[in-house]
Amino acid sequence: MKLVLAAALLLADPTPLTGTAGTSYLTAVAITPEQPVAVKAVLGDYLYWQFPASAGQRPELAVDVALPDSGRTGPQSWTVEVFDGLRRRQACVGGEQSPVAAASDTSVKLGCRLRQVRSWAEPWDGDPLPGTYYVRLSSTELPEKDLGLPVEVSLALTAPTGDTGADQGELATPLVPVNQPGKVLTTPAPTGSAAPEEDSLSLDWLPDFSSRWIWTAGGGVLAAIAGLIGFSWTRRRRV
Repeated sequence: MKLVLAAALLLADPTPLTGTAGTSYLTAVAITPEQPVAVKAVLGDYLYWQFPASAGQRPELAVDVALPDSGRTGPQSWTVEVFDGLRRRQACVGGEQSPVAAASDTSVKLGCRLRQVRSWAEPWDGDPLPGTYYVRLSSTELPEKDLGLPVEVSLALTAPTGDTGADQGELATPLVPVNQPGKVLTTPAPTGSAAPEEDSLSLDWLPDFSSRWIWTAGGGVLAAIAGLIGFSWTRRRRV
């Protein structure tokens, strides 16, 4: 039955079926959009894939995890994450990224739709850029007794093209049009005469007299008295 299903998938889609997954960034299995992925794993595994994305695309992932029918003892939390080539975690703007499967559920569905890949971005910005992206699927929280139970993972990747003119387009009309434009002055504006410089000593840098002067002076006097008293106590007297 499984051989017939695999043959049907190959006939329906010329892209070969991917039946493996990596366990780290270095061993991530390369996939392409519209390529079917079916992997057998166990609870507790970290599964990694990688795919290329170019400017204007909006990658979207759909993951279906078939859970074991028996042997589970509690709920499970799953998560799918996408990282760019610099290992920066990309935000998902759509899809159920971190669902929780109850103990009676037989499957769990996850999804992640990325923002449109831009052709450029500021150095401080975290927008997705063209390059290689990594997918990580894992079960984050589950009972310890459930570790090692078999699961079947199906992953589908699509990369539709978004609005390509939004990134490198030109501004057709002003953002704030001028409704009542003013007149342009043709005569130079009058300039005032410069004030004569004063040669006398200026004390503008001193603050105005206030209670701070009293507190500052009093604090200085008390500090001097405390210093003299401390010196008299610690000075070694001559015999």
